[in-house]
Amino acid sequence: MSTKSRGTNAERDLIRRFWHVGWGAMRAAGSGSQQYPAPDVLASNNVRTLAFECKLTTEKTKYFTKQEVTELIYFAEKFGAEPWLAVKFFREPWYFFTVEDAKETPGSFVVTLAQAKSRGLTFEELIA
Repeated sequence: MSTKSRGTNAERDLIRRFWHVGWGAMRAAGSGSQQYPAPDVLASNNVRTLAFECKLTTEKTKYFTKQEVTELIYFAEKFGAEPWLAVKFFREPWYFFTVEDAKETPGSFVVTLAQAKSRGLTFEELIA
């Protein structure tokens, strides 16, 4: 299975999780490859609206480009959503971060597995 297919399947897993707890969720197909900023996943429960940039990795570190994060924030502001970074490390649950919780480097934002376990939110914590 290609990396793109694994990423798509991971996003669909996240969407199923939201639907199972009574939220609405959708995947923005083509996010990152269209003219306008779009998150990977949108979810809402009629009280909160969340926009996610999602990453799947087998490594202990995952990078989000500055452009990905900038576009996520821009979209979230226009859409009235909360911008979130979502990372699914190999054999780990989803972890969620605000942009402020990710470490900023000159060219990217970085999330590590150790950081995820200490500062990231689990799915249950995110929707509480």
